Formats: sequence, structure tokens, C-alpha cells
Amino acid sequence: MTGVHGVMEAQSNVELRCVLNDALINAPDGMPMSWVGWLQGYRQMDRVYGPDFMANLCRNSVSKGYRHYLYGGQPGVAQELKAALQERFPGLQVVGTYTPPFRSLTPEEEADLLDDVRKAKPDIMWVGLSTPKQEYFMAQYVDQLHIPLLVGVGAAFDFHTGRIDETPTRIKRAGLQWLHRLLQDPRRLWKRYLLNNPKFLWRITCQFLKIRSRERQSACAPEATSSTTNS
Repeated sequence: MTGVHGVMEAQSNVELRCVLNDALINAPDGMPMSWVGWLQGYRQMDRVYGPDFMANLCRNSVSKGYRHYLYGGQPGVAQELKAALQERFPGLQVVGTYTPPFRSLTPEEEADLLDDVRKAKPDIMWVGLSTPKQEYFMAQYVDQLHIPLLVGVGAAFDFHTGRIDETPTRIKRAGLQWLHRLLQDPRRLWKRYLLNNPKFLWRITCQFLKIRSRERQSACAPEATSSTTNS
């Protein structure tokens, strides 16, 4: 799942743009992404909200026996999320959790993670980091983890454990979830929303008016090369 924040970061970050273009799926996370799709003629397009997608897939996994692995969050959050999901969906198999440090993994930490995943044999890994950290992680490790599906779900870990208040549905559908989140955590999110949102509006307006941007961007091949989805 990719929203306005991810799209705008990719405009100025060639590495992130290549990662997104190489992902199996980039689903629209946020009503503005859906509105743009509607204006381009995709009237059935709707947002894919990370926490809802995670909950629905966990629910369907119980009968299918899919095994889940939780990677990300503050210390203790992944374990708390495991308990919350298994209580909500009895029979759900959460076979491992890992809380990474706020930096790149050391060779020792990387070996520990790969060994733990190898033993756990999950079918799905949920990656709950911020953008672009989660995208970089999935792109770097997808070939080493040997997990069929990696899904970046951003703040879903915090939503499902109650660390972030859920946005009312009517506010989400109005495209104002960003404001609700900004009010909860202004120090961390002000730059993301108050700078990226106006830039997005300007860029998308130029696109529809067929005004060519003067900025040259390196193109990356859009073909899917890995089983990851982004949020």
C-alpha cells in the first residue's frame, strides 16, 4: 500500500522509486490516491487501508492455515500485536516476531533474523516500519527471507495495539485521515503532511493539465521482481 507520502518521497528519491516500481503490487492507501484513479477513469478503484487489509487477511488465514511473522514496531509492540491478533482471530498462527533497532541490522542481527525466519517458516511477513524504511527492508531481504509474501503496513502495528487512535470512517472517506493523525503526533508528522500534501496537489494538477515538470527523473523498469506490497 502506497499513499501520498510514499509517492512524493519517490518523486525525489530514485532508490525508493525503483523499489516501488519493482514491487509486485502497490495498492492505493488513502482516498486522494483513489480520487486520482477515479479521475483517470478507474471508477471501481478504492483505497486499500493497511490495518484493514491486515485484519482481513488474518481472518481468512485461520481456515487456510497461513503462518504469519511480525517485523517492526517499538520494543514490545510486535509481541503485543501477536497477542491482540490471536485473541481477535482464534486459531491464527503467528509464528514469530522481531523488533528491529532504529538503524540497519548488523551482520549478527541479520543472521539471527534469517535463522529465526527459517525455523518459523512463515507464509506472510508483516513489516510495520515507516516509509521508506519498510520498502528498503523488503527490497533488501526479499530474496534472503524466502517468504512468499511480504507486506508493508506502516503504522498498522500501532493501530491494532491501540497505540494510535483509529480515525472515524467518515473522516477517512473524506480524505482527512492525515489531519487526524497530524493532530495526534504533530512533532513527527508535520513535515510529511504539510509539505508533501501541497506538492502532491501541484504535481497531480500539472499531470492532468499536461504541464511537463522541469525536473528530470530517472526511470526504473515497472516490471514486478519480488513478492512485496508497500504501504
